[in-house]
Amino acid sequence: MSQEVSFSNKRPAVSGGHSVHPEHLAIEELDRKLIVALERDCRRSNRELAVELRVSPSTVITHVKNLEAAGLVKGYAATLDHQKLGYELTAVVEVIVSKGKLLEMEREIAKVPGVCAVYDVTGATDGIVIGKFRDREELSRFAKSLLAMPFVERTNTHIVLTTVKEDFRLPP
Repeated sequence: MSQEVSFSNKRPAVSGGHSVHPEHLAIEELDRKLIVALERDCRRSNRELAVELRVSPSTVITHVKNLEAAGLVKGYAATLDHQKLGYELTAVVEVIVSKGKLLEMEREIAKVPGVCAVYDVTGATDGIVIGKFRDREELSRFAKSLLAMPFVERTNTHIVLTTVKEDFRLPP
């Protein structure tokens, strides 16, 4: 089911028959397939992508440029094996912030080396931080630096024992 490309946020997008927020962009099925293909391996040539998607290379080039211009494709990155690179520990840290300074704190935490993700969440905690660390000492320094930040009231650190799945790519 092909949808008209709309890199405008003036009307609600429809994805798989479900309404989504107006700020989401409506994209064609070709764009969705192209995004999935790029996430799987962004090093492939436009010609290889064109063959896989059964379109011309110029169509691939045009669509990739449109996706980049719209901010849907922000960059290209390798998928790393953090453990093989020496990052033995993954930590999930719950953060409770006082005095309404959550956004400021999250921005500061996002700048800290080792931090992979910062989420503003609902529930008993204000934010969730995911980080990768080489060893316990590095994690300990990180945890103490969080607690030393102004307005961080409390943290609760969880150490990941086994990673069953860690993949932020869209499903095919």
